[in-house]
Amino acid sequence: MSLLRPILNQYLRLTEKRNLRTASGPDALRRSFEAKARLFFHAPLSMRSEWARLAGADVLWTRPRARQSDLTILYFHGGGYVFGSPRTHEAMVAALASRAGAQAVLPSYPLAPEHPFPAALEHARAVYEACRAESGSLIIGGDSAGGGLTLALLGSLIAEGAPLPEAVFGLSPLTDLTFSGDSFHDNARADVALPAERADEMARMYLGGSDPTDPRASPLFVDFTGAPPVWITAGDTEILRDDSRRVARKMGEQGVDVTYVEERDLPHVWPIFHNTLPEARATLNALAAWIKAQTVASAPTR
Repeated sequence: MSLLRPILNQYLRLTEKRNLRTASGPDALRRSFEAKARLFFHAPLSMRSEWARLAGADVLWTRPRARQSDLTILYFHGGGYVFGSPRTHEAMVAALASRAGAQAVLPSYPLAPEHPFPAALEHARAVYEACRAESGSLIIGGDSAGGGLTLALLGSLIAEGAPLPEAVFGLSPLTDLTFSGDSFHDNARADVALPAERADEMARMYLGGSDPTDPRASPLFVDFTGAPPVWITAGDTEILRDDSRRVARKMGEQGVDVTYVEERDLPHVWPIFHNTLPEARATLNALAAWIKAQTVASAPTR
């Protein structure tokens, strides 16, 4: 582990966890995250970003400057379904796309409480269908709530017998809105970023009265039989650790080719700190190598 890891953990505990615990509501969280992302997160110079319209809504594309790619990463940002945006996650996704030799698209999916469940999932499906129609190889992924949205989208595609992406990944995905995993309580103090006491409030805003065990909201309850390869990572001190452990175990039992990587004492969605944290860059390198391997394996033989 790097010397920067404990410094970052302490910084997050003293600032971000406190901010998430005390913020007055979604608007305050949105403003704070947007401002900090502009200050701390920077995309590689080899990538260029531009806004466009896809499926009737704004999306942010990030593409290599020097060449075109037929591999697209469709990425859903995290933020508890109530904050975050393509801009807050652009730098990390651009860094991943650069490593994978891909282009990436980040949708502005509708946020709660203004747009409760299933608005985000319905929008995700529409963007997915548009990307599926235009892209060569398509991989979908996301972090935290965006990781949960990714896996919920995968579950919906499987249930309907729809065309599937080549591969799927999740960074510390939120998969269980009942918060029944042991880590949710056992790691409440150890988690340096997420305050467990506000999770129910976030879930209520997102669900808007819907059943938290609905597989479209909590993909822990999805039947993943027939899914493409999946890669998931989480930290051992996260309150959402068991969201990843349990969904990965379930996938394995259902015959899915799933890779689960659990890291020691790293914060929630640590790859977003790729500009400063060596472990973040290592995770992006490993994920990019896995993505490349999946696209080679799925390429048609000539």
